[in-house]
This record gives sequence, C-alpha cells and structure tokens, in this order.
Amino acid sequence: MADQLSPDEKFDLITRNLQEVLGEEKLKQVLQERELRVYWGTATTGKPHVAYFVPMSKIADFLKAGCEVTILFADLHAYLDNMKAPWELLELRVKYYEQVIKAMLESIGVPLEKLKFVKGTDYQLSREYTLDVYRLSSMVTEHDAKKAGAEVVKQVEHPLLSGLLYPGLQALDEEYLKVDAQFGGVDQRKIFTLAEKYLPSLGYAKRSHLMNPMVPGLTGAKMSSSEEESKIDLLDSKEDVKKKLKKAFCEPGNIQNNGVLSFVKYVLFPLRGEFCVKRDPKWGGDKVYTVFEEVEKDFAEESIHPGDLKASVEAALNQLLEPIRKKFESPELRKLTNSAYPDPSKTKSGGKGAKGGGGGGGDDDELAPSRLDVRVGKIISVDKHPDADSLYLEKIDVGEAEPRTVVSGLVAYVSQEDLQDRLVLVLCNLKPQKMRGIESQAMLLCASIEGDPRRVEPLDPPEGSSPGERVFVEGYETGKPDDRLNPKKKIWEKLQVDLKISDECVAQWKDKHLMTKLGQITCKTLKGGNIS
Repeated sequence: MADQLSPDEKFDLITRNLQEVLGEEKLKQVLQERELRVYWGTATTGKPHVAYFVPMSKIADFLKAGCEVTILFADLHAYLDNMKAPWELLELRVKYYEQVIKAMLESIGVPLEKLKFVKGTDYQLSREYTLDVYRLSSMVTEHDAKKAGAEVVKQVEHPLLSGLLYPGLQALDEEYLKVDAQFGGVDQRKIFTLAEKYLPSLGYAKRSHLMNPMVPGLTGAKMSSSEEESKIDLLDSKEDVKKKLKKAFCEPGNIQNNGVLSFVKYVLFPLRGEFCVKRDPKWGGDKVYTVFEEVEKDFAEESIHPGDLKASVEAALNQLLEPIRKKFESPELRKLTNSAYPDPSKTKSGGKGAKGGGGGGGDDDELAPSRLDVRVGKIISVDKHPDADSLYLEKIDVGEAEPRTVVSGLVAYVSQEDLQDRLVLVLCNLKPQKMRGIESQAMLLCASIEGDPRRVEPLDPPEGSSPGERVFVEGYETGKPDDRLNPKKKIWEKLQVDLKISDECVAQWKDKHLMTKLGQITCKTLKGGNIS
C-alpha cells in the first residue's frame, strides 16, 4: 500500500488523529526523499491496558505509510521513574511487555516483521551513551529537567535525582535509535521540547515529534496503570470488561472526558473504519456509522443511549482482547505474568487455596505487612478529650481532603508542644473505634518499652517526608493495603507481634526495615522496643 501513496498522502496518514505535530516541514522534507524512521517508547512499569490500543493503532498507520518503526522497551526509564519497576524485575517486565505488545499488534493485524524491537539497556549502558548523559547533565538546568518531566515522571515534594535524569535520557534515545521522529502522548510534550532545545547543543539533529491526545480513562480522568478503576486490563475477562464498562463515566449527551466515546474515536474507527451501535429493534435497531463525528453528534443529541454505546464498545473490545487472552493462557506466559507482577501479599505460609491479600480481605494466614495502610501524618492540632483526662484528640493530616481524628494517650508521655506540627506514622485502615464517645479514625504508631508504660515515643519518618506518603516494609514495596482490616481476623494484632525497634533505633518487621521512599523509619532512643 505504501508504494502507491504520494508523500502528501503518507503525511496525512502519519498525522491523522494526532493532537499536535512539532516539525511538520521537516517530516514533509524527509518523505520527499525516503521513508520516515520513527520510534515509540514505553516504560516497562505497570501492566499495559486497553488505552495502549491508541498508540498501537497509530503504529498501524505508520506502517501503512511505509515508515520504519522501532518500539523501545524503556526498562531503565521504568526504574528511574521513582523506582516504579524494581531492579530485580526489570528483565521480566521487559519480557512481559514484549509478549503483550506483540499480542496487541497481532490482534489488530499489524505485521510484526516490519517492526524493530529494542530494549533500553541494550545501548543505554554503553560508554558513548553514558558520556552523553554526563554531557547533557552539564547543560540542562534542574528547573528545565523538572519541568520537562512534570506530566510523565511521578511528582513528589523531594524528587529523586533519577527522575530528573529521565527526560534527558529520553531525548538522547532519539539520536541513539537513529530516527527522524519520536511518537508519544501529548503529556510528553515538555520532554519533546527539551530534546529539541538541547540535542543540537550536543551536535545532534533536532527531530520531529508526533503527539497523540490523552484518552480519558473510565472514570473520566487519564487512564492509568496504577488506578484500577480507571482502566481495563488486556487480560481482563469478559465479565470484568462488562463490570468496568458498566461503572464507566458516560453521562447522557456529555462528550467531554468520555472515555468510552474516546475509545471509539481513537481505536475502533482507525482500525475498522466504522462502528456499529447495537440497539433493540424497538429503539431503531443496529446502526452502522462510517464517520466518528456522526457518532459524537448523535450521542450529544442523546440519540445514542449510554447503555447502547457501552454494550457496543464492550462487544468490539472483547473481539480485540480475545486473541490476547488466548495467547496468555499458555503455562509459559501465565508464569511470566506472575513472575513479572508478583503479588507481594502472598507468602509461603499462605496455605492451600490462598487468595491475594492485597485488595481487602485476603486469607488471614497471609500475614504480609503490605496489608497495613501505614502513612506519614502531620499533627495539626492536639486537644484534650472532653470526657477523659488521660486521653487527647489529635487532628492528623494523612494526605486526604480532611484530617483524621485520632484518640490517644500519648500526651501523657510527650508534651503537647512537642507534638504540634510533628510528622508521625499513622495506621489508617483499622476499623474506627469510639473511645469515650469520640470516634478514633486511625492509630498513631509509637515505640514503647514493655513493662515501662512511661517510655513511649512517636515513630519518626525520614526528614523531608510529607503527609500521605506510604510507609512500607522493604521487600513488600508494591503490595496493596486492605481497604479495611477485618477485626475478627486480627490481622493487625498478628503482624504487630513482629514489629520491633532495632539496636540502631530503626523500626523493623521481622528484621526488615520500615521505610518511605526517602529512607528508614526510626525512633529517638527506645532500642529494642515494641511498636504499637
């Protein structure tokens, strides 16, 4: 097909449905001379979801236009982005991404032999690339690096140096992959403009940049691997697809931030050229659309009911997902999936028939500390309990819209002034309890010495911590806490037995450190103490 297209027709196919193109004239110039070389990169972090069909459909367009396409599995980037992928899992995540991306491309009829697949660490650890990283770091300001990654790299109050390196490495990839253009979401625009600004300073050519719009997730916000309710996983069952689409934001007549409608526009139409809305005959029967704007117009005018739109997308989506599901039924790929994305809440003592304990209500034999929702909190105020002289009310900011009320007797051992504005550790998923008529909505975690009730100290997060930051046990970084610990199963009580203070005043669970991303949890003086 590409041989029969003129340079202008190729340009139209390459740029259709894109939100923005930087360097259009350069693209046109290359297409007059030869085929365009373009790359798309994906950091191998969370599991790819159905929104990945958006770039896949554009890759199909690139190939139809005769482009030479490289897909980069950016494993080093996955680690640099706030350690979203642990170092020991990088290789497994790359293998998973390669298998699932290839399965996606096969499901939409893209010939894999026309694609080149590259792993980032195959060249990003070379002497030449490393020297270029140093050269670039001597030119890029901290302000520019942070600004460039603002919409891509996870933003925290005290960013790691790795996150500041991320945009520069992505810029260098354009040179080392020898491409004319980079393709990505419009959320990467600031990284693209950083590349355009700084690559010429290293003596490298400025590339063109092709940007897809960001497709809303099912909740109306950006579809995210880390937000379970916003996405449909590529391996979700038909039942899960139905359940998630049923909950999806799809208000009658509302065409803004409508993830269901966006999927029709950016995936189904480019791949099929038409879309069938399935309806009961009494409501007019099925209707086939060949232009997306007509679908959008009818939905805006409420000629298409949200239920009919969801049911039609469900049918089309399951057709795309079925070949992927079948491929991943093989024992080898099931093993790969479980190895690349292990459930840290499962332990060897989990017992026969154990369920994952991460999401809220796993088997009580699975005593993984990741089931505890422990966060950094900041004490906003301390007031005396109106009905108990020995109890005090602390209002503690734990990163939510409203502070939580915690009832404790800590002020009997630590002065009220010392507690004001102090950073502490808070257990947030216990069932709220009334204490002398006032509901305590969380538990303040403290170190104490058995047999000496006056020796009590709040645990201290690392310097620079912020309210709401998650506290984890090393080795259990990716586990998901229970929504609410079941008091009947005594999960907290069983885990608490192994929480201790080391001889170095470091908080531990079974000799593994309690940590935030900034470092270890400690206490001031209570070596060998308990934590409760």
